[in-house]
Amino acid sequence: MQKLPPEPPQLRTVNVIRYVTPLREGGSLPAIAEADDEFLYVLKFRGAGQGVKALIAELIGCEIARMLGLRVPELVFANLDTAFGRTEPDEEIQDLLKASTGLNLALHYLSGAITYDAVVTRLDDKLSSQIVWLDCLLTNVDRTPRNTNMLMWHKELWLIDHGASLYFHHSWHNWEEQAKRPFAQIKDHVLLQWASQLDEVDEEFRAILTPERIRMVVDLIPTDWLSDNSTEDSAEERREVYYQFLTTRINASQTFITEAKNARAALI
Repeated sequence: MQKLPPEPPQLRTVNVIRYVTPLREGGSLPAIAEADDEFLYVLKFRGAGQGVKALIAELIGCEIARMLGLRVPELVFANLDTAFGRTEPDEEIQDLLKASTGLNLALHYLSGAITYDAVVTRLDDKLSSQIVWLDCLLTNVDRTPRNTNMLMWHKELWLIDHGASLYFHHSWHNWEEQAKRPFAQIKDHVLLQWASQLDEVDEEFRAILTPERIRMVVDLIPTDWLSDNSTEDSAEERREVYYQFLTTRINASQTFITEAKNARAALI
């Protein structure tokens, strides 16, 4: 039987109709908001500190995690109307809303979820290895004991907040070399001590993350998120850099796997 090509991921688009409350623990003032589908979302704003680059990192991180079979909340594009922030009494939030008109990003709000605590909940070595591998690929600096960015919801682990990943795109400098570098910050990962199956996970995940699938993920990035004045590259040239960075990094995965194994050996 001929193997069918993978289905491309698809994101719904919703319209934000009500700002519910800010999430003050987030550095870029994300908020709980209601959309016109009557669901609540954690809304990430394009007008926040790191701008659309944090949204791009969130989009790529979530959708790659989903391809790998890890649990992440549903991700949607969230449209913010120009009139949305006019009645907001808080000036800081009002400015943020005005700066975020247009397409933003939102994750389905997991009501009642609690922050993952490694002291309370012990994950198995396979899942720990999978998450460590993902964060090495994405260069995610934000999965530490101080800030795990993981939630327990209905007794299952969910990954959230990948906005601090792919930090190469804040300068675009020498991205080819950065794609092949180990990820030294993995030594601070909250799950590293239990990540004993990195070689097995590496083989499995490399087979899943084919160039075709990576292309599908980067094709999700809205073109206007790729257009700013930080470089002279066109939007499509930047899209190609994300594709090349990720595929290069996957091909060179032994570099970051070795770094993670050495860091784990020093830890335990």
